[in-house]
Amino acid sequence: MLVLYEHPLSPYAQKVKIALREKGLEFEVRMPEGIGAGHTKGEFADANPRREVPALIDDGVALFDSTVILEYIDDKWPDPSLMPNVPEERARMRQIEDVMDTHFEAITWGLGELHFFKRGDEALRKTIETHAGRQVAGFMAWLEGELGDNHWFSGHEFGRGDLSVIPYLNAADAFGFRPAEGSPLAAWIGRANARDSVSKTDAESRASIAGMQMVSAAVESGLFKRQYRDHRLEWMIKSGGMEIVRDGLEKQTIRFTDHWDT
Repeated sequence: MLVLYEHPLSPYAQKVKIALREKGLEFEVRMPEGIGAGHTKGEFADANPRREVPALIDDGVALFDSTVILEYIDDKWPDPSLMPNVPEERARMRQIEDVMDTHFEAITWGLGELHFFKRGDEALRKTIETHAGRQVAGFMAWLEGELGDNHWFSGHEFGRGDLSVIPYLNAADAFGFRPAEGSPLAAWIGRANARDSVSKTDAESRASIAGMQMVSAAVESGLFKRQYRDHRLEWMIKSGGMEIVRDGLEKQTIRFTDHWDT
């Protein structure tokens, strides 16, 4: 049995769950014990020294980083393939994934800081949200260009590019940011969410949102620490949220994960 350590709200974990479901693979999901508190131990911590989800355990093989895990899944279970056969198209799928993982993710993460954890005052939240809205619109225009006249980002078949985009656009939708009704990108979102692999994964994510409201008090007290990857920190500061970062450091509610967490 494959074991996937995850959090339902993590788009990185969602990518992996969608891929496993597209392949028809059975897997068990586990939430790492102590996640967010800075003291995870056991199999999950051994699999990923950075203490970040996802981590995949496959009969003694322990992997971390969603992109590495996706490559492993497609290598070990090649049918159906989630990547195009043409080299330049394979590279384009990886580019799309990288943009979503390292640029778009920072925006939805920042919006979570404002909505779930009530960071900053009302004026600051409005400033950051305005900045986020402009960026989201820009990325959606770019994605629409990448989609072109294709049914899927990967061409005629749902694949790596699609599962790398849909978790992030669903997250943006939860914060009120979505493409124009009737646009090609909006139609693509409808097609993607109609797939069993995506709809089940998204339902798990949305079911966990209510619980995040309860975590805000733990974050405020310093019991639950928010993980700032380097791209998240850069985005928050550039968006005017330096005050949020300073406040988190003073209360020790922020952890940085650009180095091994041992």
